[in-house]
Amino acid sequence: MFKYIVKRLLIGALTLFILMTLTFFAVRAIPGNPFAQDSRGLSPEAYAALEHKYGLDKPVTEQYIIYLQNAAKLDFGESIAKKGQQVLDIIVERAPTTFKLGLVAFVLAVVIGLTLGVISALTKKRWVNSLITILATLGVSVPGFLFAIIAMYLLGVKWKVVPIMGLDTWRHYLLPAFALALSPISMITRLTRSSLKDVMNKDYITLARSKGTSELMVILKHGLKNAMLPVVTYCGPMFAGMVTGSLVIERLFTIPGIGAEFTNSITNRDYTLVMGLTIFLGMIVIIMTIVSDIVAAMIDPRIKLGK
Repeated sequence: MFKYIVKRLLIGALTLFILMTLTFFAVRAIPGNPFAQDSRGLSPEAYAALEHKYGLDKPVTEQYIIYLQNAAKLDFGESIAKKGQQVLDIIVERAPTTFKLGLVAFVLAVVIGLTLGVISALTKKRWVNSLITILATLGVSVPGFLFAIIAMYLLGVKWKVVPIMGLDTWRHYLLPAFALALSPISMITRLTRSSLKDVMNKDYITLARSKGTSELMVILKHGLKNAMLPVVTYCGPMFAGMVTGSLVIERLFTIPGIGAEFTNSITNRDYTLVMGLTIFLGMIVIIMTIVSDIVAAMIDPRIKLGK
């Protein structure tokens, strides 16, 4: 297990390094001026001073080496658009909001998805299975932002059932969290249904029933436990996707999280903030993928940890 974890961590570190490198040179290749908001009325001397402050007067390769050295010390520099604010401070301030929203959406997706998947796999009523299949298909087909817009209009504006701006109370979480969880609910439902149907036809399920084990225990102890591997494998990247993919949802619901900062940083060509947020979000994806792989290996001993 230790060897497997070390190998996965090394692959994750290499992936993060490649992501950092590509992002560094990509943001500098985009046409535009990071000081566009301040350039009007600036003298050439003042403009040169700004470039010197952020190290943009140096060759790109030298900038890259300096950035790697500073990033290794968790020093991502000062935001260009937000004067006087360090990138790391912005991440620390905004990340908890995005994480809380992602966690609520994650719980919704797992609970609802598992419930619908189990019902669909075990029910003998064809109409119930058909209804769940239709809902799962719609969940995958309808984009989260489209559901969010429709729900905001109907539930927030027209009927005024739930608030649609910010995250002040638990009711504020309902629409954005469900919009984020819509597609994952469908995926977990489909994975659980197909995996549980396959498991319930195995010989050890028949053996457990022949020993007089109650049907509930057969489902929970032998069926659902062995059917969870595909779901666990999906849940790690799913949570990372909810955190990193909440950009549009946060903008729609005016949520002060990482998503709003990321889109603003791209619009403002804020090189340092784009880099810091990209590294942060990339780390989340990599870490959650590694965690899901390790948990999957612990659940299923047949997975060869050395490979």
